Amino acid sequence: MALVADFRSALQQLPRDWAEARLVVHFDDERRAREAAAYLTSLAPGRYGDTLRFSISRGAGSSPDLAARALRRVDAARLGGTLELVGASEAAPALPLKRPKLVEAWDREVATLPPDWSDVYAEIDFTSTDYLERAALLMAPTNPARFDDRPGFRFRCARRFGYGAAQMMVRRCLERLDEEDIRGEVTILHALSDTSPWSTQGPVWHVGGRNV
Repeated sequence: MALVADFRSALQQLPRDWAEARLVVHFDDERRAREAAAYLTSLAPGRYGDTLRFSISRGAGSSPDLAARALRRVDAARLGGTLELVGASEAAPALPLKRPKLVEAWDREVATLPPDWSDVYAEIDFTSTDYLERAALLMAPTNPARFDDRPGFRFRCARRFGYGAAQMMVRRCLERLDEEDIRGEVTILHALSDTSPWSTQGPVWHVGGRNV
């Protein structure tokens, strides 16, 4: 099982964050190399005289398990050969996920509304439950309400009159969250346009079996 043993040894030499590795197998003559290439077809090897070259990777391409199975077939055919690691590349470091500021997300959501929008029912989802207590205090003027088990609140915004915080008040509350690096996503769930009061302070939505 010489090639498989060499292969396992080569894997131990790879850096911790390796992405791709290049390997070479040397045989005693070209005939053995040609026969071995038939067993290594799944690895798409390149042959140069009595030498075969192939690559393995952690992503797309030939995996280490696939290579080990192919090399076992070569060992079973008793073609001999020695394997060595000739190069490796490391995975690029993952870029941190950059979330937009909450107030920026709010501005983008509002920008999608029709010019005559009057009432909004919105939601803010936080990335951690650790934010809930402080966020509730900072968003108090919007009368935030929990709606389900997710870490977040829902609130209303009224552009001219009626139920809900004023648009600028909502924006200021979100700025306060941004100032304390409280992270999440803002989404406008429902919106109405050009509403007028009629024996009431404004429209009421019926969502999830309750009035909001």
